[in-house]
Amino acid sequence: MASADRRHRAAVLGSPIAHSLSPVLHRAAYAELGLTHWTYERFEIDEAALPGFIEGLGPDWAGLSLTMPLKRAVIPLLDSLSGTASSVEAVNTVVLTEDGRRTGDNTDIPGMIAALRERGVEKTGSAAVLGAGATASSALAALSEICTGPVTAYVRSRERGQEMRGWGERLGVDVRIADWAEAERALHAPLVIATTPAGATDALTDAVPEHPGTLFDVLYEPWPTRIAAAWAARGGAVVGGLDLLVHQAVLQVERMTGRAPAPLAAMRKAGEAALAAR
Repeated sequence: MASADRRHRAAVLGSPIAHSLSPVLHRAAYAELGLTHWTYERFEIDEAALPGFIEGLGPDWAGLSLTMPLKRAVIPLLDSLSGTASSVEAVNTVVLTEDGRRTGDNTDIPGMIAALRERGVEKTGSAAVLGAGATASSALAALSEICTGPVTAYVRSRERGQEMRGWGERLGVDVRIADWAEAERALHAPLVIATTPAGATDALTDAVPEHPGTLFDVLYEPWPTRIAAAWAARGGAVVGGLDLLVHQAVLQVERMTGRAPAPLAAMRKAGEAALAAR
């Protein structure tokens, strides 16, 4: 555990990184916790630059947040991985100790579970996942803990479908593959997790059912997405990308600083204000 009485550094790394809300969230947490000697920065770092950056970190560094394209590239540079990070071969958090050890963790998965729990979703009998990228594998890992039945993944290619089926086998999830052309059917699942880029689900807006279940759209900008707005208008529960971002950042702050609980409300308020100002 890092002491609070001397200077500590943390940062988010990735490329591109200018849009990241992580500095806003972490700095809000430090202010609320009275960690006046803590700083949190952002650095534009790609895969080629990552080894040199990490090797150059001094003992004043406490942790790193990682975004694309670094979540897998960092793994060979670490001393150990948490079970959660190992399960999806992706690290979004590195905890650095004063003796130089680097431990990789993944707070996206428990962050998803916490964001859903906050909206009353503790368990679901089935689910649908839109998309098959890196976030979709994290979604499957989260569903492995809360979904008691099958998960249907709607994908654009056979290769992506095979990848999702492979993740399902690894995570113990009954994954069924469907073509993206049938994605309207996904909207009738009790829980729908949309992991696609901005605009990808716009064409599904008119297909939102009259009484929808819960939609978890991992985007936070622009917000609301067209499908999220339609979902809410029909009375369905909506979990957004900012919910995920805040919950995973809460866990990062706790792991890096050793202080728990991290101030969820203050971090969310800071994130909302930053988005509103854009």
